[in-house]
Amino acid sequence: MFATRARRISASALIAIAVTAGPGLAQNQTTAEAFTVQVTAFQQTVAQAASEDRELASYYRANDFRPIWTGAGEPFITRRRALLTALNSVSDHGLPTVAYDVPGVMQAMRAAHDDVTRARLDVKLSRLYLAYAADIQTGLLTPKRIDPGIVREIPLREASVYLQGITSDDPAGFLASLPPQRAEYNRLMREKLRLETLIAQGGFGPAVRDTSVKPGASGNDVIALRNRLMVMGYLPRTVATTYDAAMERAILEFQVDHGLPQDGVAGSTTMQQVNIPAEDRLKSVIVAMERERWINQDLGQRHVLVNLADFKSRIIENDEVYFETKSVIGKNLSTHRTPEFSDVMEHMVINPTWNVPRSIAVNEYLPAFKRNPYSNGHLNLVNARGQVVNRGSVNFAAYSKRNFPFDIKQPPSSRNALGLVKFMFPNVHNIYLHDTPAKSLFSRDSRAFSHGCIRLNDPFDFAYALLAWQTDDPKGLFQSKLRTGMETRVNLAEPLPVHLIYRTAVSQAKGRMTYRRDVYERDGKIWNALAREGVELRGVRG
Repeated sequence: MFATRARRISASALIAIAVTAGPGLAQNQTTAEAFTVQVTAFQQTVAQAASEDRELASYYRANDFRPIWTGAGEPFITRRRALLTALNSVSDHGLPTVAYDVPGVMQAMRAAHDDVTRARLDVKLSRLYLAYAADIQTGLLTPKRIDPGIVREIPLREASVYLQGITSDDPAGFLASLPPQRAEYNRLMREKLRLETLIAQGGFGPAVRDTSVKPGASGNDVIALRNRLMVMGYLPRTVATTYDAAMERAILEFQVDHGLPQDGVAGSTTMQQVNIPAEDRLKSVIVAMERERWINQDLGQRHVLVNLADFKSRIIENDEVYFETKSVIGKNLSTHRTPEFSDVMEHMVINPTWNVPRSIAVNEYLPAFKRNPYSNGHLNLVNARGQVVNRGSVNFAAYSKRNFPFDIKQPPSSRNALGLVKFMFPNVHNIYLHDTPAKSLFSRDSRAFSHGCIRLNDPFDFAYALLAWQTDDPKGLFQSKLRTGMETRVNLAEPLPVHLIYRTAVSQAKGRMTYRRDVYERDGKIWNALAREGVELRGVRG
């Protein structure tokens, strides 16, 4: 009965009722004796109710088990109002309303008529608040449990930080500071609302027949495409029935925003993206918001940002793109997919030696050496003492993956698998950015071809951009080291944060959303996990 009634009341009305509900929440004591008895009962119940949560129990203990939420007076009313306001807006952030059970909280507030129920309610509200605070600040999900390739360390906060914040003089301000403050997150929220409004009105409209439509064409397919482009915001309202110059420009813009070949023709690949429903785009946006919470920290005034799904590596300074280049990422195989994590770039190596990873050495080169000891002549076989071994003296058939005793190295050269420079942020995953002699791969639209490391299309320019912060002649410094042909380490004067992210939905500061394909199918897993937690797609009218 209560839940049904609550749904008919506005959020502001719910809050007004809740913050003043129940005599137990606002009763003033008339005698010192009654006050002492009630506080003692309250303390005992709080201590028992919070005992299973070490951090929460510690906080209550340090504060003599006094109430955080259920006391009398304006500070407690303000605190409750701030919490309920936040909980009523969780859906705006792509979080599940069912997880926070506002109607249940309301009912519990109304029922708090004595010290025991009031104390239990206080602990219940603290637990609810801590869950919400963690969810809105650092994400609802644990990334590693969703996909083994998401090895990102989440910047979790201690419960005491949240509890001190909510008991400050400005609880509403503290709650407002918890979600990501980056402009990207705010733009994603706006796009979420826009898509929800469109979905309530029918989405992007009828799908277009999956056939190639070229400039100059006319007919029903052109009209259907025209209508869908107008709803998506790529074409102003028009009654044109031919594939005219305006529609060609609209398709070109659509292709740019979706990482497609830009030819102005609505071919099969473009049509597939045009026909993706608004509901699926909304899922991508909600997943992007969750991913933003996973990196809700200072990314660095200057940093390297690699969006794996976009096949791009960027140097960012003061939230602006300082340099950008195409990238090749790991193949879509369980052993090759590039992981997601953050680290710090410390140096670059010019004319690098390629120390072949053990997995590649025993899985790819050892079988080749068994067939022909002299195959892959560009590689050196090196023993434990660092000496190059004559392959003709080795019986490769005697070795397996487990007992192969040699290292494999490729000396510096233009044919080196790492090219002529690599950029190091030492990590347990053995991932770094580097040059490559395989330049033709950068002409592809989907560029997942490596063993896991990230190849750069413009590695020299990338190096110049990094060195420009520590020398007046970055190109001269780099080229002087390159000309020696010798492996040379160049330290960065200021180590640079590196963030390997995976985003299929990214906003533009001034413009529409951009979308990319879920090449590793990670976002699909994240959405499914969010849905299991109760996140729903909704349509909003207004």
